[in-house]
Amino acid sequence: MSTILRDDDLVLEPTSGSDGLHGWALTIDGDRLGTIALLDEGRGVGSVRWNTGTGDGALGLAVRALRLVLEHAFGDRGLLRVEARVPVDRTEDVRAASISGLRREGIARGAGDAPDRALLARLHDDPPATSRDGFIALLNAGLPTKRVISQGLLRDPQGRVLLCRLTYKQEWDLPGGVVEVGESPADGLVRELEEELGLTVQVRDLLTVNWLPAWRGWDDACIFLFDLGVVDTSYVDDMVLQPTEIVSVHWCDTETVHDKATAAAIELLDAVAGDDLATYREAPLAPEPPAV
Repeated sequence: MSTILRDDDLVLEPTSGSDGLHGWALTIDGDRLGTIALLDEGRGVGSVRWNTGTGDGALGLAVRALRLVLEHAFGDRGLLRVEARVPVDRTEDVRAASISGLRREGIARGAGDAPDRALLARLHDDPPATSRDGFIALLNAGLPTKRVISQGLLRDPQGRVLLCRLTYKQEWDLPGGVVEVGESPADGLVRELEEELGLTVQVRDLLTVNWLPAWRGWDDACIFLFDLGVVDTSYVDDMVLQPTEIVSVHWCDTETVHDKATAAAIELLDAVAGDDLATYREAPLAPEPPAV
């Protein structure tokens, strides 16, 4: 049978305790207010699930119960990791797990009619959730992230713009790519051009930050557009293209840009050409492609 767990007036009374499954009823002054269970899945990993309803006080009750069970799991049971998989529409339960010290790790997609579930977990040696390090770690795990893309504006003496023909979409785009975690936008651009074009560039001034709304399955993103200066037209002759991503590169005049480039690149380069480029701007939602 499971151990009785207590936190002031909250008592977790055992309801089961066999085959690695430990269950409790949540009671206050003898009133049963919910349930919680811990499953030992082996190799030091456990999973927790609970039901405290949706009424007033349900969130606080869940947090208190989860903290008790986590302390029991790591202390008395010797587990190394405890997970919770919570349907994403149960926002209060996701909050309860996070407040109790479980870090958000991602979304486990549901197959068929099963809901998508938020995956949260805590390790036995994570800093306490109430400590500075623990609080920052929880925030970092749960705060929204924004995709950042760095692109470079490289021109030849005729004023044409360098565009890349890509392997994964029909439209051509400015050279650059997605910035990695912990990498500055400028460093990300240097790395991308080294990897994809075999170029070593010196990033100049930031021309604009261009926010892109979500479109055609892509999440929204912020583009940092940097000036790469003017180079001789023959500059492209020494490029070494990464074949998995770049088919070819082209110097493009305005007509070619409008014919070949992505909608976002067209709109952005028109603003550059029009001498009306704000430091920060928001791109309009691009039209959907015509149905085939």
